Amino acid sequence: MTSGTAPDADHLRAAFTRYFVERGHTAVPSASLIPHDPSVLFTIAGMVPFKPFFLGDEVPPWTRATSVQKCFRTVDIDIVGTTLRHCTFFEMLGNFSFGDYFKAEAIPFAWELVTEVLGIDGDRLWVTVYETDDEAEAIWRDAVGVRPERIQRLGDDNFWKMGETGPCGPSSEIFIDKGSAYGADGGPAFGGSERFVEIWNLVFMQYNRGADGSTEPLPRPSIDTGAGLERILPVIQGVDSLYDTDLYVPMLDVAQSITGRTYGADERTDVGLRIMADHGRAMAMLVADGVLPSNEGRGYVLRRIIRRAVRRARQLGVSEPCAQRLVDTAVGVLGAAHPGLAEQHRLVVDVVAREEEGFLRTLATGSAILEEVLASGEATVPGDVAFRLHDTYGFPVELTVEIAEEVGSKVDLEGFEEAMDRQRSLARAAARSGRATAGDEAYRSVLDTEGTTTFVGQSPDGYSAPARVVAVLVDNDPGHAGHIEVFLDRTPFYAESGGQMGDIGTIVTETGTALVHDTVSALPGLTSHRATVTGELFAGQEALATIDGPRRDALRRNHTGTHLLHAALRTVLGDQVRQQGSLVAPDRLRFDFSHHSGVVPEELAAVVAMANADVLTDSPVTVQETSKAEAEAMGALAFFGDKYGERVRVVRAGAHSVELCGGTHVSALGMIGPITIVSEASIGSNTRRIEAVTGTGALDRMAAREQLLAEAASLLRTEPEHVGEAIERLLERQKAAEKALEQAQARELRAEAGSLAGEAVYGAVVARRDGLTPDQLRDLAQAVRSQGGLRAVVLGGSPDGIKASVAVAADRKDPHETMGGQLHAGDLVKQIAPLLGGGGGGSPEVAVAGGKDPSGIDGALDEARRLTAGA
Repeated sequence: MTSGTAPDADHLRAAFTRYFVERGHTAVPSASLIPHDPSVLFTIAGMVPFKPFFLGDEVPPWTRATSVQKCFRTVDIDIVGTTLRHCTFFEMLGNFSFGDYFKAEAIPFAWELVTEVLGIDGDRLWVTVYETDDEAEAIWRDAVGVRPERIQRLGDDNFWKMGETGPCGPSSEIFIDKGSAYGADGGPAFGGSERFVEIWNLVFMQYNRGADGSTEPLPRPSIDTGAGLERILPVIQGVDSLYDTDLYVPMLDVAQSITGRTYGADERTDVGLRIMADHGRAMAMLVADGVLPSNEGRGYVLRRIIRRAVRRARQLGVSEPCAQRLVDTAVGVLGAAHPGLAEQHRLVVDVVAREEEGFLRTLATGSAILEEVLASGEATVPGDVAFRLHDTYGFPVELTVEIAEEVGSKVDLEGFEEAMDRQRSLARAAARSGRATAGDEAYRSVLDTEGTTTFVGQSPDGYSAPARVVAVLVDNDPGHAGHIEVFLDRTPFYAESGGQMGDIGTIVTETGTALVHDTVSALPGLTSHRATVTGELFAGQEALATIDGPRRDALRRNHTGTHLLHAALRTVLGDQVRQQGSLVAPDRLRFDFSHHSGVVPEELAAVVAMANADVLTDSPVTVQETSKAEAEAMGALAFFGDKYGERVRVVRAGAHSVELCGGTHVSALGMIGPITIVSEASIGSNTRRIEAVTGTGALDRMAAREQLLAEAASLLRTEPEHVGEAIERLLERQKAAEKALEQAQARELRAEAGSLAGEAVYGAVVARRDGLTPDQLRDLAQAVRSQGGLRAVVLGGSPDGIKASVAVAADRKDPHETMGGQLHAGDLVKQIAPLLGGGGGGSPEVAVAGGKDPSGIDGALDEARRLTAGA
């Protein structure tokens, strides 16, 4: 990599990986941006996927590993774009030792790769070590040959810990000196932060920290290193900024194309273009790894990323949607290194485009209110305004702060929090009065106090279960008078999830009965039974919770039927088919899926045949709880939009379907009964929808169609099996009758045309004919003109007494110069159409017009007579 043209990102990834593979490391593919570790929202470092090995929870399958790991951080999101080195999505190059080699090998590895493989001048490099790590300093100085004055000792910045307890140890970092133009000298410890930039961090895990803060040596010390691809690439490409590398130049190019602005023209524009470039990469990678926009957790972060990019584009004068173009370019830049992104390209575009469309509506409403406040000269946006934007219009308070700061204003965050506290206080007061109000604060209180709800309704006979009422909340929505939400410690009611509708049924205590009309997740793990009540229910009461069994059975059939259709679609149409959404209701199922073209009848028939063939096997439906990694190894498919923990349920339905699913299912495929597709159609770009019925729903549909066929046979006076032949005969007779009618109408038209031609004045016929459609009026005008010797024909009339029509036919080959010049049909009709209260146009030979004022017909014809006479 030290000769020829500057290496690109692909070469850097390959060189790093090859170096460590040649030294006994196993190349491990990048894990998802969604980590198995519940303590972090995203994969924020290269070591996150290996954390179970470092903690000793799992035995690593290798002693040495190397990876190029996708990572995402938002800790610096507010300064992304304002500097030349910060980004949200990045790739971490790393090498790892699990009790194998340690400092004596890791330090020379890093130096050799940086200086000899990547060709970075060692005289530009500085090294830091932990303040008491004499061993690391000695290796850098004596084994590697780094000059002592280039090695500096730091405190906590060079000590790494996984948490308050557990593995920890000193670290050592390699810094590049960018030169005096970027800040003061003095090395990483004392110099400018823009001058001395870290490119590699080596963590030496050699201690275990106990609860009392004491540390003991680990029996098998390990190595965890991380070198930022986006940090090293500018160095080896000889550019000042990560935005000047091959990872970002295409993103900046498309941002400039979208906005019509030029990068480098002014700093404010540059910041906006850099944010669009960075966030375009981030949104594409997040969605491709399964993150969907929402109001909480990862989805909220993604939503913020998309909205920041879109808003920056708006600030730079963009009025049209633009996120898709950013995504398309990101796929082009990153798709080869991360094939999953290229495979999910269409899905990513659809998700981002929908989010952008929704945000533009929110932005229009919220911005108008906020701009009115800012335009009034207020130095601070009142807290109650920020709260109203947040509570009523879904305008994030972070966005309110950002917009205000751009014009030099502030937001009264204390007032905002006070408004939020008032809302919480109202909920608490209602709770003290025994009338707790349903809402997020009350839900969190129930969850914190009582814990999660245990679901006991997975078994085929899990229709009823004893339970304890832990809370009853009142729904204060004026449209839901008398409604309550009941919370139990355990429940057979399935909360709406994964497309499956929630259960209905009853909750009975000694003092009252709740009629449950819907079951939802109020918060993750907390099930809310929405109900009306007869009598009273109180927290602490014992209850019997019973679901509507037949309805649950129908839901089971449709849910498992959805799985079979999913598998059949992928078999018939290809593995590119991916679920985009679903609805599992008791009377039907709906399945949305990605597909690049229409589904032809033969393909649809094959899908139905395969699904029903699976039903006929009556294979058992098995459910297995396992780790997500094991489920993926089994080939289990994850449904669109669902979130999974480390332990997942794998549902195997027959020979073709294996999916991760938390819903309820039949115990054997034969219980589904027949599967019938009701409709299949497009619902958007590359997205299609199937609606189907199963079991009794399919049987009812078959019976209705049989009855319809019998009625048709009776009307056709034939047997049901001969209905097709009878319809063909009927159509043939109809065609013959229509042809005879057309011939008769043509004869009448010719006769009337001849009569009208005899009324010509100065080579023109102008007449009124009511009761004809615009097409018939035009045909009659052309027939009159074909009689010969006429310059123009103008016919007007009303087909129904409500609308007005006029048709003009002109002869552009008129040889009778003595009778006036040629007429242009289109020009003529435009002159008289306004008299009908409408407009029209056409060619020089034929033109038509229509209007809403039949009373103007005679005036329009008089004008036509004047114009044709004076031509």
